[in-house]
Amino acid sequence: MENTLKVQIWSDVMCPFCYIGKRRIEGALANFKHKDNVEIEWKSFQLDASFKASPDDNIVDHLAVKYGKNKAWAQEMVDNMTQNAKNSGLDFHFEKAILANSHNAHRLLHLAKAHKLGNELKEQLLKAYLTDGKNVDDLETLSTLGQQVGLEKETVEEVLHSDAYSDEVKNDIAMAQQIGVQGVPFFVFDNKYAISGAQPEEVFLQTLETTWKEGNFTSKVTLVNTTEGDSCGIEGCN
Repeated sequence: MENTLKVQIWSDVMCPFCYIGKRRIEGALANFKHKDNVEIEWKSFQLDASFKASPDDNIVDHLAVKYGKNKAWAQEMVDNMTQNAKNSGLDFHFEKAILANSHNAHRLLHLAKAHKLGNELKEQLLKAYLTDGKNVDDLETLSTLGQQVGLEKETVEEVLHSDAYSDEVKNDIAMAQQIGVQGVPFFVFDNKYAISGAQPEEVFLQTLETTWKEGNFTSKVTLVNTTEGDSCGIEGCN
């Protein structure tokens, strides 16, 4: 029986570079000969757990206020992220993005993980926010997304109208703090190597190959010796 290589990915639905990072590791996996033996586990991370949305919020104004810059600077940042996404085959539409608290989305993601549908729902949540302009804190929207990936409506509704999986979300965030995660996406390979940010595909592929070759995970996570890739942290994206 062949081994399984586990990749844990800390990510937030509200993080543009998390979607880009998802595409890049998928590109690396497509060229990894042991890809069928790789297990992806999505971990929760909230860039702003206390965020409260306002109907007048928009991404450009939000970034300008957050960084203390003018709107022209914020628009340039958005344009750069949009082009970065396009280079990875993604179509971002920040002009219709609805800022939201991602806690409920993460709770639903834990339900999906329990039904082995975590990767499918993660894709739909990122697309909903960054491409389709949907509110990923709206319970009806979340219910629809959950059902689209194969979750039963009754189960989804029960979870969304309760505090189910809140502890799991908090535990993921606490674990991220313990291993020193400063921004997302953050990738951990078999509890051995870590990659911070949306690194190039070749960095992911090399790390997959090294981890597979060495086998046997250790209890200490080592950051891969590369410059940090594009990521989002508590203070914003860079």
